[in-house]
Amino acid sequence: MGPLRRHLATLTLGLCLIHAAAAATPSQQLADLANRAYVAQARFDPVLATWKGDSRFNDQLNLTLAPPERARYRAELRGFLKELAALPPARLPPADRLNRELLEHSLRGQLALAPFPSHLLPLDQMASMPLLLAMMASGQVEQQPLRTAADFDAFLKRLAVLPRWCDQAIANLREGVSRGIVQSPAVMRATVPQLARMADADLDKNPFGATLRRLAPGATPGLGAEDAARLAEAYRRELSERVVPALQRLQAYVEADYLPAVARRSGDGLGSLPGGQAWYRQLVRDQTGTRLTPDEVHRLGLQEVARIQGEIVKLAPQLGFAGDPLKDGGLLAWLDAQPQQRPFKTDAEVLAAFRAINARIEPQLPRLFGRLPKAPLEIREEPELTRATASPHYTIAQGEGGARGVFWAVIPDPTRVSTPGMTSMLLHEGQPGHHFQVALQYEMQLPDFRRYARNTAYGEGWGLYAETLGHELGLYNDPVAYAGALQLEIFRAVRLVVDSGLHAKGWSRAQAIDYLRNATGFTEAMAANQIDRYLAFPGQALSYKVGSLKIQALRQRAQARLGAKFSLAAFHDQVLGEGMMPLDVLERRIDAWIAAGGR
Repeated sequence: MGPLRRHLATLTLGLCLIHAAAAATPSQQLADLANRAYVAQARFDPVLATWKGDSRFNDQLNLTLAPPERARYRAELRGFLKELAALPPARLPPADRLNRELLEHSLRGQLALAPFPSHLLPLDQMASMPLLLAMMASGQVEQQPLRTAADFDAFLKRLAVLPRWCDQAIANLREGVSRGIVQSPAVMRATVPQLARMADADLDKNPFGATLRRLAPGATPGLGAEDAARLAEAYRRELSERVVPALQRLQAYVEADYLPAVARRSGDGLGSLPGGQAWYRQLVRDQTGTRLTPDEVHRLGLQEVARIQGEIVKLAPQLGFAGDPLKDGGLLAWLDAQPQQRPFKTDAEVLAAFRAINARIEPQLPRLFGRLPKAPLEIREEPELTRATASPHYTIAQGEGGARGVFWAVIPDPTRVSTPGMTSMLLHEGQPGHHFQVALQYEMQLPDFRRYARNTAYGEGWGLYAETLGHELGLYNDPVAYAGALQLEIFRAVRLVVDSGLHAKGWSRAQAIDYLRNATGFTEAMAANQIDRYLAFPGQALSYKVGSLKIQALRQRAQARLGAKFSLAAFHDQVLGEGMMPLDVLERRIDAWIAAGGR
Protein backbone atom coordinates (compact mmCIF):
# COMPACT_ATOMS: atom_id res chain seq x y z
CA MET A 1 0.00 0.00 0.00
CA GLY A 2 1.42 3.38 -1.03
CA PRO A 3 1.68 6.44 1.23
CA LEU A 4 -1.41 8.09 -0.28
CA ARG A 5 -3.53 4.97 0.13
CA ARG A 6 -2.31 4.51 3.72
CA HIS A 7 -3.20 8.15 4.45
CA LEU A 8 -6.67 7.72 2.95
CA ALA A 9 -7.21 4.48 4.90
CA THR A 10 -6.18 6.17 8.15
CA LEU A 11 -8.44 9.15 7.42
CA THR A 12 -11.36 6.83 6.63
CA LEU A 13 -10.83 4.89 9.87
CA GLY A 14 -10.69 8.14 11.85
CA LEU A 15 -13.92 9.38 10.28
CA CYS A 16 -15.59 6.06 11.06
CA LEU A 17 -14.54 6.29 14.71
CA ILE A 18 -15.78 9.88 14.96
CA HIS A 19 -19.08 8.85 13.40
CA ALA A 20 -19.39 5.90 15.78
CA ALA A 21 -18.72 8.14 18.78
CA ALA A 22 -21.22 10.70 17.53
CA ALA A 23 -23.81 7.99 16.93
CA ALA A 24 -23.49 6.59 20.46
CA THR A 25 -26.47 7.38 22.63
CA PRO A 26 -25.97 9.28 25.91
CA SER A 27 -26.54 6.01 27.79
CA GLN A 28 -23.83 4.28 25.75
CA GLN A 29 -21.46 7.18 26.33
CA LEU A 30 -22.10 6.99 30.06
CA ALA A 31 -21.57 3.23 30.10
CA ASP A 32 -18.27 3.61 28.27
CA LEU A 33 -17.14 6.39 30.59
CA ALA A 34 -18.13 4.41 33.69
CA ASN A 35 -16.21 1.37 32.46
CA ARG A 36 -13.08 3.38 31.70
CA ALA A 37 -13.25 5.08 35.08
CA TYR A 38 -13.59 1.74 36.85
CA VAL A 39 -10.72 0.12 34.93
CA ALA A 40 -8.51 3.16 35.68
CA GLN A 41 -9.24 2.78 39.39
CA ALA A 42 -8.66 -0.98 39.30
CA ARG A 43 -5.34 -0.56 37.50
CA PHE A 44 -4.30 2.16 39.94
CA ASP A 45 -5.06 -0.09 42.92
CA PRO A 46 -5.44 -3.67 41.63
CA VAL A 47 -5.10 -5.18 45.11
CA LEU A 48 -8.18 -3.24 46.17
CA ALA A 49 -9.97 -4.60 43.10
CA THR A 50 -8.96 -8.11 44.15
CA TRP A 51 -10.17 -7.52 47.69
CA LYS A 52 -13.54 -6.37 46.36
CA GLY A 53 -13.86 -9.64 44.44
CA ASP A 54 -12.76 -8.63 40.92
CA SER A 55 -10.22 -11.29 39.91
CA ARG A 56 -9.27 -9.75 36.54
CA PHE A 57 -6.37 -7.84 38.07
CA ASN A 58 -4.98 -10.59 40.32
CA ASP A 59 -1.59 -10.54 38.60
CA GLN A 60 -1.02 -6.80 39.08
CA LEU A 61 0.42 -4.54 41.78
CA ASN A 62 0.75 -0.84 41.16
CA LEU A 63 2.93 1.62 43.08
CA THR A 64 0.05 3.64 44.50
CA LEU A 65 2.61 5.14 46.91
CA ALA A 66 4.61 6.78 44.10
CA PRO A 67 3.82 10.50 43.66
CA PRO A 68 3.95 10.33 39.83
CA GLU A 69 1.40 7.50 39.82
CA ARG A 70 -0.85 9.42 42.18
CA ALA A 71 -0.62 12.57 40.05
CA ARG A 72 -1.39 10.60 36.89
CA TYR A 73 -4.46 9.02 38.46
CA ARG A 74 -5.75 12.37 39.76
CA ALA A 75 -5.46 13.76 36.24
CA GLU A 76 -7.50 10.82 34.98
CA LEU A 77 -10.20 11.50 37.59
CA ARG A 78 -10.42 15.14 36.56
CA GLY A 79 -10.68 14.08 32.92
CA PHE A 80 -13.52 11.70 33.69
CA LEU A 81 -15.39 14.44 35.55
CA LYS A 82 -14.98 16.75 32.56
CA GLU A 83 -16.47 14.08 30.29
CA LEU A 84 -19.29 13.50 32.75
CA ALA A 85 -20.15 17.20 32.74
CA ALA A 86 -20.87 16.86 29.00
CA LEU A 87 -23.56 14.28 29.87
CA PRO A 88 -26.13 16.24 31.93
CA PRO A 89 -28.81 14.14 33.68
CA ALA A 90 -31.56 15.56 31.47
CA ARG A 91 -30.06 13.76 28.47
CA LEU A 92 -30.25 10.38 30.20
CA PRO A 93 -33.17 8.02 30.84
CA PRO A 94 -34.17 7.68 34.53
CA ALA A 95 -32.31 4.38 35.03
CA ASP A 96 -29.02 5.94 33.96
CA ARG A 97 -29.39 9.06 36.06
CA LEU A 98 -28.59 7.00 39.14
CA ASN A 99 -25.48 5.58 37.44
CA ARG A 100 -24.37 9.09 36.57
CA GLU A 101 -24.99 10.40 40.09
CA LEU A 102 -23.11 7.55 41.72
CA LEU A 103 -20.20 7.81 39.30
CA GLU A 104 -19.86 11.53 39.94
CA HIS A 105 -20.03 10.95 43.69
CA SER A 106 -17.25 8.34 43.45
CA LEU A 107 -14.97 10.52 41.32
CA ARG A 108 -15.44 13.61 43.48
CA GLY A 109 -14.94 11.62 46.65
CA GLN A 110 -11.60 10.29 45.47
CA LEU A 111 -10.44 13.75 44.41
CA ALA A 112 -11.52 15.27 47.72
CA LEU A 113 -9.06 13.01 49.56
CA ALA A 114 -6.28 13.37 47.01
CA PRO A 115 -4.60 16.45 48.58
CA PHE A 116 -3.96 14.62 51.85
CA PRO A 117 -0.67 12.67 52.16
CA SER A 118 -1.92 9.18 52.98
CA HIS A 119 0.97 7.77 50.92
CA LEU A 120 3.36 8.98 53.63
CA LEU A 121 1.77 6.51 56.09
CA PRO A 122 2.12 3.23 54.17
CA LEU A 123 2.50 0.93 57.18
CA ASP A 124 -0.10 -0.18 59.70
CA GLN A 125 -1.13 -3.38 61.44
CA MET A 126 -4.41 -3.72 59.53
CA ALA A 127 -3.95 -3.43 55.77
CA SER A 128 -0.44 -2.48 54.65
CA MET A 129 0.53 -3.96 51.29
CA PRO A 130 3.07 -6.50 52.63
CA LEU A 131 0.51 -7.71 55.15
CA LEU A 132 -2.23 -8.10 52.53
CA LEU A 133 0.10 -10.05 50.24
CA ALA A 134 1.29 -12.23 53.11
CA MET A 135 -2.35 -13.07 53.88
CA MET A 136 -2.86 -13.95 50.21
CA ALA A 137 0.24 -16.15 50.28
CA SER A 138 -1.49 -18.34 52.84
CA GLY A 139 -3.98 -19.49 50.19
CA GLN A 140 -6.83 -18.78 52.59
CA VAL A 141 -7.91 -15.53 50.91
CA GLU A 142 -10.69 -16.52 48.56
CA GLN A 143 -10.25 -13.48 46.32
CA GLN A 144 -6.67 -14.51 45.44
CA PRO A 145 -7.02 -18.28 45.05
CA LEU A 146 -3.95 -20.52 44.90
CA ARG A 147 -5.34 -23.69 43.38
CA THR A 148 -4.13 -23.85 39.78
CA ALA A 149 -0.89 -23.14 37.93
CA ALA A 150 -2.52 -19.99 36.52
CA ASP A 151 -3.39 -18.83 40.06
CA PHE A 152 0.20 -19.29 41.25
CA ASP A 153 1.62 -17.60 38.14
CA ALA A 154 -0.67 -14.59 38.66
CA PHE A 155 0.29 -14.18 42.32
CA LEU A 156 3.99 -14.55 41.47
CA LYS A 157 3.72 -11.60 39.04
CA ARG A 158 2.07 -9.55 41.76
CA LEU A 159 4.64 -10.59 44.32
CA ALA A 160 7.49 -9.58 42.01
CA VAL A 161 6.48 -5.92 42.36
CA LEU A 162 6.60 -5.96 46.17
CA PRO A 163 10.35 -5.11 46.36
CA ARG A 164 9.70 -1.89 44.42
CA TRP A 165 6.80 -1.16 46.77
CA CYS A 166 9.10 -1.60 49.79
CA ASP A 167 11.72 0.77 48.38
CA GLN A 168 9.03 3.36 47.57
CA ALA A 169 7.66 2.93 51.08
CA ILE A 170 11.08 3.70 52.55
CA ALA A 171 11.30 6.84 50.41
CA ASN A 172 7.81 7.91 51.53
CA LEU A 173 8.57 7.21 55.18
CA ARG A 174 11.69 9.37 54.90
CA GLU A 175 9.66 12.20 53.39
CA GLY A 176 7.08 11.80 56.14
CA VAL A 177 9.78 12.12 58.79
CA SER A 178 11.08 15.31 57.15
CA ARG A 179 7.55 16.78 57.09
CA GLY A 180 6.54 15.62 60.57
CA ILE A 181 3.93 13.21 59.17
CA VAL A 182 4.60 9.87 60.87
CA GLN A 183 2.45 7.00 62.00
CA SER A 184 0.98 6.70 65.50
CA PRO A 185 3.32 5.01 68.01
CA ALA A 186 0.67 2.42 68.93
CA VAL A 187 0.13 1.50 65.30
CA MET A 188 3.85 0.96 64.79
CA ARG A 189 4.13 -1.12 67.96
CA ALA A 190 1.57 -3.49 66.46
CA THR A 191 3.13 -3.36 62.97
CA VAL A 192 6.79 -4.03 63.81
CA PRO A 193 6.30 -7.68 64.92
CA GLN A 194 4.36 -8.39 61.71
CA LEU A 195 7.11 -6.81 59.66
CA ALA A 196 9.75 -8.86 61.48
CA ARG A 197 7.95 -12.08 60.63
CA MET A 198 7.61 -11.11 56.97
CA ALA A 199 11.33 -10.24 56.83
CA ASP A 200 12.43 -13.57 58.32
CA ALA A 201 14.97 -15.26 56.01
CA ASP A 202 13.74 -18.68 57.15
CA LEU A 203 10.93 -19.41 54.69
CA ASP A 204 9.61 -22.12 56.98
CA LYS A 205 8.76 -19.35 59.47
CA ASN A 206 8.07 -16.51 57.06
CA PRO A 207 4.33 -16.27 56.18
CA PHE A 208 5.23 -15.84 52.50
CA GLY A 209 6.75 -19.31 52.67
CA ALA A 210 3.22 -20.72 52.86
CA THR A 211 3.23 -20.63 49.05
CA LEU A 212 6.07 -23.16 49.04
CA ARG A 213 4.20 -25.47 51.37
CA ARG A 214 1.20 -25.32 49.02
CA LEU A 215 3.55 -26.27 46.17
CA ALA A 216 4.94 -29.36 47.91
CA PRO A 217 4.17 -32.62 46.08
CA GLY A 218 0.48 -33.43 46.45
CA ALA A 219 -0.27 -30.42 48.65
CA THR A 220 -2.58 -28.73 46.12
CA PRO A 221 -4.96 -31.19 44.44
CA GLY A 222 -5.18 -30.71 40.70
CA LEU A 223 -1.77 -29.06 40.37
CA GLY A 224 0.50 -31.23 38.23
CA ALA A 225 3.90 -32.29 39.52
CA GLU A 226 5.75 -30.51 36.71
CA ASP A 227 3.95 -27.21 37.31
CA ALA A 228 4.39 -27.55 41.08
CA ALA A 229 8.15 -28.08 40.73
CA ARG A 230 8.51 -25.17 38.29
CA LEU A 231 6.51 -22.83 40.51
CA ALA A 232 8.24 -23.91 43.71
CA GLU A 233 11.62 -23.04 42.20
CA ALA A 234 10.33 -19.69 40.90
CA TYR A 235 8.75 -18.77 44.24
CA ARG A 236 11.79 -19.82 46.25
CA ARG A 237 14.05 -17.71 44.04
CA GLU A 238 11.72 -14.68 44.07
CA LEU A 239 11.24 -14.80 47.83
CA SER A 240 14.84 -15.52 48.78
CA GLU A 241 16.57 -13.20 46.33
CA ARG A 242 14.19 -10.24 46.09
CA VAL A 243 11.09 -10.15 48.29
CA VAL A 244 12.58 -11.02 51.68
CA PRO A 245 15.68 -8.81 51.19
CA ALA A 246 13.37 -5.91 50.31
CA LEU A 247 11.30 -6.50 53.44
CA GLN A 248 14.52 -6.67 55.44
CA ARG A 249 15.53 -3.26 54.04
CA LEU A 250 12.15 -1.90 55.07
CA GLN A 251 12.42 -3.46 58.52
CA ALA A 252 15.93 -2.08 59.02
CA TYR A 253 14.87 1.45 58.08
CA VAL A 254 11.80 1.31 60.31
CA GLU A 255 13.72 0.11 63.35
CA ALA A 256 16.80 2.32 62.94
CA ASP A 257 15.31 5.59 61.68
CA TYR A 258 11.54 5.63 61.64
CA LEU A 259 10.69 4.47 65.16
CA PRO A 260 12.76 7.25 66.80
CA ALA A 261 10.82 9.80 64.73
CA VAL A 262 7.54 8.14 65.70
CA ALA A 263 8.51 8.38 69.37
CA ARG A 264 8.81 12.16 68.98
CA ARG A 265 5.26 12.54 67.67
CA SER A 266 3.29 14.98 69.82
CA GLY A 267 -0.04 13.13 69.96
CA ASP A 268 -1.77 9.89 69.07
CA GLY A 269 -4.50 11.10 66.71
CA LEU A 270 -4.47 12.44 63.17
CA GLY A 271 -5.20 15.95 64.39
CA SER A 272 -1.72 16.17 65.93
CA LEU A 273 -0.09 15.98 62.47
CA PRO A 274 0.50 19.00 60.21
CA GLY A 275 -2.80 19.58 58.41
CA GLY A 276 -4.32 16.72 60.36
CA GLN A 277 -7.47 18.54 61.48
CA ALA A 278 -8.52 19.31 57.89
CA TRP A 279 -7.55 15.79 56.86
CA TYR A 280 -9.76 14.30 59.56
CA ARG A 281 -12.70 16.55 58.68
CA GLN A 282 -12.56 15.26 55.12
CA LEU A 283 -12.31 11.65 56.30
CA VAL A 284 -15.42 12.19 58.44
CA ARG A 285 -17.29 13.38 55.35
CA ASP A 286 -15.95 10.52 53.27
CA GLN A 287 -16.70 7.76 55.77
CA THR A 288 -20.14 8.98 56.91
CA GLY A 289 -21.36 10.43 53.63
CA THR A 290 -22.69 13.40 55.59
CA ARG A 291 -21.77 16.99 56.40
CA LEU A 292 -21.36 16.19 60.09
CA THR A 293 -18.43 17.92 61.76
CA PRO A 294 -16.18 16.07 64.23
CA ASP A 295 -17.84 17.99 67.09
CA GLU A 296 -21.30 16.95 65.90
CA VAL A 297 -20.16 13.34 65.60
CA HIS A 298 -18.81 13.49 69.15
CA ARG A 299 -22.11 14.85 70.54
CA LEU A 300 -24.13 12.25 68.64
CA GLY A 301 -21.96 9.55 70.14
CA LEU A 302 -22.48 10.80 73.67
CA GLN A 303 -26.26 10.90 73.11
CA GLU A 304 -26.33 7.35 71.76
CA VAL A 305 -24.16 6.03 74.60
CA ALA A 306 -26.58 7.53 77.13
CA ARG A 307 -29.63 6.07 75.35
CA ILE A 308 -28.17 2.55 75.18
CA GLN A 309 -27.05 2.75 78.80
CA GLY A 310 -30.71 3.23 79.68
CA GLU A 311 -31.49 -0.09 77.99
CA ILE A 312 -28.66 -1.79 79.88
CA VAL A 313 -30.06 -0.55 83.21
CA LYS A 314 -33.49 -1.99 82.34
CA LEU A 315 -32.00 -5.37 81.35
CA ALA A 316 -29.78 -5.88 84.42
CA PRO A 317 -32.47 -7.37 86.75
CA GLN A 318 -33.39 -10.01 84.15
CA LEU A 319 -29.82 -11.32 84.33
CA GLY A 320 -29.66 -11.32 88.12
CA PHE A 321 -27.14 -8.48 88.33
CA ALA A 322 -27.49 -6.52 91.56
CA GLY A 323 -24.67 -3.95 91.28
CA ASP A 324 -24.36 -0.70 89.36
CA PRO A 325 -25.04 -1.75 85.72
CA LEU A 326 -22.87 1.05 84.32
CA LYS A 327 -19.91 1.51 86.66
CA ASP A 328 -16.58 0.20 85.30
CA GLY A 329 -18.27 -1.84 82.60
CA GLY A 330 -20.94 -2.93 85.06
CA LEU A 331 -23.39 -5.49 83.73
CA LEU A 332 -21.53 -6.08 80.48
CA ALA A 333 -18.14 -6.76 82.10
CA TRP A 334 -19.76 -8.99 84.72
CA LEU A 335 -21.63 -11.01 82.12
CA ASP A 336 -18.55 -11.52 79.95
CA ALA A 337 -16.62 -12.77 82.98
CA GLN A 338 -19.13 -15.47 83.95
CA PRO A 339 -17.55 -18.92 83.44
CA GLN A 340 -20.67 -20.23 81.69
CA GLN A 341 -20.28 -17.51 79.04
CA ARG A 342 -16.78 -18.74 78.17
CA PRO A 343 -17.40 -22.44 77.50
CA PHE A 344 -14.97 -23.03 74.62
CA LYS A 345 -11.76 -24.99 74.74
CA THR A 346 -10.94 -25.31 71.02
CA ASP A 347 -11.24 -23.24 67.88
CA ALA A 348 -13.51 -25.92 66.42
CA GLU A 349 -15.99 -25.44 69.26
CA VAL A 350 -16.19 -21.70 68.57
CA LEU A 351 -16.80 -22.30 64.87
CA ALA A 352 -19.46 -24.90 65.70
CA ALA A 353 -21.24 -22.38 67.94
CA PHE A 354 -21.31 -19.78 65.17
CA ARG A 355 -22.66 -22.38 62.75
CA ALA A 356 -25.38 -23.34 65.21
CA ILE A 357 -26.48 -19.69 65.47
CA ASN A 358 -26.51 -19.45 61.69
CA ALA A 359 -28.71 -22.55 61.54
CA ARG A 360 -31.29 -20.68 63.64
CA ILE A 361 -31.11 -17.54 61.53
CA GLU A 362 -31.22 -18.97 58.02
CA PRO A 363 -34.69 -20.59 57.94
CA GLN A 364 -36.34 -17.37 59.17
CA LEU A 365 -34.85 -14.96 56.63
CA PRO A 366 -37.61 -15.36 53.99
CA ARG A 367 -39.98 -13.66 56.44
CA LEU A 368 -37.87 -10.49 56.38
CA PHE A 369 -36.66 -10.40 52.77
CA GLY A 370 -38.33 -10.87 49.42
CA ARG A 371 -35.02 -11.59 47.77
CA LEU A 372 -32.27 -13.78 49.22
CA PRO A 373 -28.73 -14.15 47.84
CA LYS A 374 -27.89 -17.24 45.82
CA ALA A 375 -24.35 -17.40 47.20
CA PRO A 376 -23.93 -19.60 50.30
CA LEU A 377 -22.38 -18.30 53.51
CA GLU A 378 -19.40 -20.15 54.98
CA ILE A 379 -17.92 -19.71 58.45
CA ARG A 380 -14.15 -19.97 58.70
CA GLU A 381 -11.35 -19.13 61.10
CA GLU A 382 -9.18 -16.03 60.55
CA PRO A 383 -5.67 -16.88 59.25
CA GLU A 384 -3.04 -17.08 61.97
CA LEU A 385 -0.97 -14.12 60.71
CA THR A 386 -3.71 -11.55 61.38
CA ARG A 387 -5.51 -13.22 64.26
CA ALA A 388 -3.98 -10.95 66.91
CA THR A 389 -5.04 -7.68 65.25
CA ALA A 390 -8.12 -8.48 63.13
CA SER A 391 -11.80 -8.16 63.98
CA PRO A 392 -14.44 -10.60 62.71
CA HIS A 393 -15.23 -9.69 59.11
CA TYR A 394 -16.84 -10.78 55.85
CA THR A 395 -15.52 -11.34 52.33
CA ILE A 396 -16.98 -12.61 49.09
CA ALA A 397 -15.27 -14.01 46.04
CA GLN A 398 -15.95 -16.01 42.91
CA GLY A 399 -14.75 -19.55 43.49
CA GLU A 400 -15.34 -22.99 42.06
CA GLY A 401 -19.09 -23.41 41.64
CA GLY A 402 -19.84 -19.69 41.85
CA ALA A 403 -19.65 -16.93 44.41
CA ARG A 404 -19.61 -17.62 48.12
CA GLY A 405 -19.38 -15.40 51.14
CA VAL A 406 -17.22 -16.05 54.16
CA PHE A 407 -17.66 -14.92 57.76
CA TRP A 408 -14.16 -14.92 59.25
CA ALA A 409 -14.23 -15.67 62.97
CA VAL A 410 -11.23 -14.27 64.83
CA ILE A 411 -10.15 -16.68 67.59
CA PRO A 412 -6.81 -15.73 69.16
CA ASP A 413 -7.70 -17.85 72.23
CA PRO A 414 -10.91 -19.93 72.28
CA THR A 415 -11.06 -19.92 76.08
CA ARG A 416 -11.52 -16.13 76.01
CA VAL A 417 -14.35 -16.08 73.46
CA SER A 418 -17.51 -14.88 75.20
CA THR A 419 -20.92 -16.06 74.01
CA PRO A 420 -23.13 -12.96 74.54
CA GLY A 421 -21.96 -11.05 71.45
CA MET A 422 -21.76 -13.99 69.05
CA THR A 423 -25.33 -13.73 67.78
CA SER A 424 -25.16 -10.03 66.95
CA MET A 425 -21.72 -10.41 65.40
CA LEU A 426 -22.97 -13.10 63.04
CA LEU A 427 -26.05 -11.05 62.13
CA HIS A 428 -23.73 -8.16 61.23
CA GLU A 429 -20.87 -9.87 59.43
CA GLY A 430 -22.82 -12.85 58.12
CA GLN A 431 -26.49 -12.88 57.29
CA PRO A 432 -28.57 -10.83 56.89
CA GLY A 433 -25.77 -8.26 57.31
CA HIS A 434 -22.84 -7.99 54.95
CA HIS A 435 -23.62 -11.26 53.21
CA PHE A 436 -27.03 -10.10 52.01
CA GLN A 437 -25.85 -6.62 51.10
CA VAL A 438 -22.68 -7.68 49.23
CA ALA A 439 -23.84 -10.98 47.70
CA LEU A 440 -27.06 -9.47 46.34
CA GLN A 441 -25.08 -6.61 44.86
CA TYR A 442 -22.83 -9.10 43.06
CA GLU A 443 -25.89 -10.74 41.52
CA MET A 444 -27.31 -7.49 40.10
CA GLN A 445 -26.84 -6.34 36.52
CA LEU A 446 -24.79 -3.29 37.43
CA PRO A 447 -21.83 -1.54 35.83
CA ASP A 448 -18.58 -2.69 37.41
CA PHE A 449 -18.01 0.55 39.29
CA ARG A 450 -21.24 -0.20 41.18
CA ARG A 451 -20.97 -3.97 41.33
CA TYR A 452 -17.65 -3.69 43.16
CA ALA A 453 -18.49 -0.48 45.01
CA ARG A 454 -17.84 0.01 48.70
CA ASN A 455 -19.64 2.78 50.59
CA THR A 456 -18.72 2.52 54.23
CA ALA A 457 -21.69 4.35 55.77
CA TYR A 458 -24.15 2.32 53.72
CA GLY A 459 -22.36 -1.03 54.12
CA GLU A 460 -21.46 -0.82 57.79
CA GLY A 461 -24.72 0.99 58.52
CA TRP A 462 -26.59 -1.96 57.03
CA GLY A 463 -24.47 -4.40 59.03
CA LEU A 464 -25.28 -2.66 62.32
CA TYR A 465 -28.94 -2.30 61.35
CA ALA A 466 -28.99 -6.06 60.62
CA GLU A 467 -27.99 -6.68 64.23
CA THR A 468 -31.26 -5.09 65.35
CA LEU A 469 -33.20 -7.70 63.36
CA GLY A 470 -32.40 -10.16 66.12
CA HIS A 471 -35.64 -8.90 67.68
CA GLU A 472 -37.73 -9.89 64.63
CA LEU A 473 -35.92 -13.22 64.47
CA GLY A 474 -36.66 -13.99 68.13
CA LEU A 475 -32.96 -14.26 68.97
CA TYR A 476 -33.03 -11.56 71.63
CA ASN A 477 -35.73 -13.25 73.69
CA ASP A 478 -32.66 -14.68 75.37
CA PRO A 479 -31.51 -11.86 77.69
CA VAL A 480 -27.87 -12.97 77.36
CA ALA A 481 -27.99 -12.57 73.60
CA TYR A 482 -29.75 -9.21 73.98
CA ALA A 483 -27.07 -8.07 76.43
CA GLY A 484 -24.52 -9.01 73.78
CA ALA A 485 -26.47 -6.97 71.25
CA LEU A 486 -26.46 -3.95 73.55
CA GLN A 487 -22.75 -4.38 74.16
CA LEU A 488 -22.03 -4.30 70.43
CA GLU A 489 -24.41 -1.39 69.88
CA ILE A 490 -22.91 0.73 72.63
CA PHE A 491 -19.50 -0.23 71.29
CA ARG A 492 -20.44 1.36 67.93
CA ALA A 493 -21.78 4.44 69.70
CA VAL A 494 -18.57 4.68 71.71
CA ARG A 495 -16.66 4.69 68.43
CA LEU A 496 -18.20 8.06 67.57
CA VAL A 497 -16.88 9.42 70.85
CA VAL A 498 -13.38 7.93 70.86
CA ASP A 499 -12.62 8.29 67.15
CA SER A 500 -13.49 11.99 67.16
CA GLY A 501 -11.85 12.31 70.57
CA LEU A 502 -8.58 10.83 69.32
CA HIS A 503 -8.37 12.63 66.00
CA ALA A 504 -10.09 15.97 66.64
CA LYS A 505 -10.06 16.63 70.39
CA GLY A 506 -6.56 15.62 71.39
CA TRP A 507 -7.50 12.55 73.39
CA SER A 508 -4.65 10.24 74.29
CA ARG A 509 -4.70 6.54 73.48
CA ALA A 510 -4.97 5.73 77.20
CA GLN A 511 -7.94 8.10 77.61
CA ALA A 512 -9.73 6.46 74.68
CA ILE A 513 -9.05 2.95 76.01
CA ASP A 514 -10.43 3.86 79.43
CA TYR A 515 -13.59 5.37 77.97
CA LEU A 516 -14.21 2.35 75.74
CA ARG A 517 -13.59 -0.13 78.57
CA ASN A 518 -15.89 1.65 81.02
CA ALA A 519 -18.74 1.91 78.52
CA THR A 520 -18.55 -1.57 77.00
CA GLY A 521 -17.07 -3.85 79.63
CA PHE A 522 -14.31 -4.91 77.23
CA THR A 523 -11.05 -6.18 78.66
CA GLU A 524 -8.07 -3.86 78.36
CA ALA A 525 -6.59 -6.01 75.59
CA MET A 526 -9.82 -5.90 73.57
CA ALA A 527 -10.17 -2.17 74.06
CA ALA A 528 -6.56 -1.50 73.09
CA ASN A 529 -6.95 -3.61 69.95
CA GLN A 530 -9.94 -1.52 68.90
CA ILE A 531 -8.38 1.86 69.70
CA ASP A 532 -5.29 0.91 67.68
CA ARG A 533 -7.59 0.09 64.77
CA TYR A 534 -9.10 3.59 64.94
CA LEU A 535 -5.62 5.08 65.03
CA ALA A 536 -4.76 3.13 61.87
CA PHE A 537 -8.04 3.97 60.07
CA PRO A 538 -9.17 7.45 61.17
CA GLY A 539 -12.88 8.01 60.59
CA GLN A 540 -13.74 4.52 59.36
CA ALA A 541 -15.38 3.49 62.63
CA LEU A 542 -17.83 6.40 62.45
CA SER A 543 -19.73 4.88 59.56
CA TYR A 544 -21.46 2.13 61.54
CA LYS A 545 -23.67 4.19 63.81
CA VAL A 546 -24.29 7.02 61.37
CA GLY A 547 -25.42 4.62 58.65
CA SER A 548 -27.50 2.47 60.98
CA LEU A 549 -29.32 5.46 62.45
CA LYS A 550 -30.20 6.64 58.94
CA ILE A 551 -31.64 3.25 57.92
CA GLN A 552 -33.61 3.01 61.16
CA ALA A 553 -34.97 6.54 60.62
CA LEU A 554 -36.03 5.65 57.06
CA ARG A 555 -37.80 2.54 58.32
CA GLN A 556 -39.66 4.56 60.95
CA ARG A 557 -40.64 7.15 58.33
CA ALA A 558 -41.94 4.44 55.99
CA GLN A 559 -43.93 2.74 58.75
CA ALA A 560 -45.50 6.03 59.84
CA ARG A 561 -46.50 7.12 56.33
CA LEU A 562 -47.53 3.78 54.86
CA GLY A 563 -49.32 2.40 57.89
CA ALA A 564 -51.00 -0.91 57.06
CA LYS A 565 -49.36 -0.91 53.62
CA PHE A 566 -45.89 -1.14 55.14
CA SER A 567 -44.03 -4.40 54.51
CA LEU A 568 -40.74 -4.93 56.29
CA ALA A 569 -39.57 -7.37 53.62
CA ALA A 570 -40.40 -4.84 50.90
CA PHE A 571 -38.56 -2.10 52.81
CA HIS A 572 -35.44 -4.28 53.10
CA ASP A 573 -35.61 -5.11 49.40
CA GLN A 574 -35.75 -1.38 48.63
CA VAL A 575 -32.74 -0.62 50.82
CA LEU A 576 -30.71 -3.39 49.18
CA GLY A 577 -32.30 -3.23 45.75
CA GLU A 578 -29.77 -1.02 43.95
CA GLY A 579 -26.59 -1.91 45.81
CA MET A 580 -24.39 0.45 47.78
CA MET A 581 -25.03 4.16 47.56
CA PRO A 582 -24.48 7.35 49.60
CA LEU A 583 -26.99 7.81 52.41
CA ASP A 584 -28.59 10.89 50.86
CA VAL A 585 -29.23 8.97 47.62
CA LEU A 586 -30.69 6.08 49.63
CA GLU A 587 -32.99 8.52 51.43
CA ARG A 588 -34.35 9.87 48.13
CA ARG A 589 -34.90 6.30 46.92
CA ILE A 590 -36.91 5.34 50.01
CA ASP A 591 -38.91 8.57 49.88
CA ALA A 592 -39.85 7.83 46.25
CA TRP A 593 -40.90 4.31 47.27
CA ILE A 594 -43.06 5.73 50.07
CA ALA A 595 -44.62 8.25 47.67
CA ALA A 596 -45.50 5.35 45.36
CA GLY A 597 -47.40 3.67 48.20
CA GLY A 598 -44.70 1.15 49.07
CA ARG A 599 -44.90 -0.56 45.70
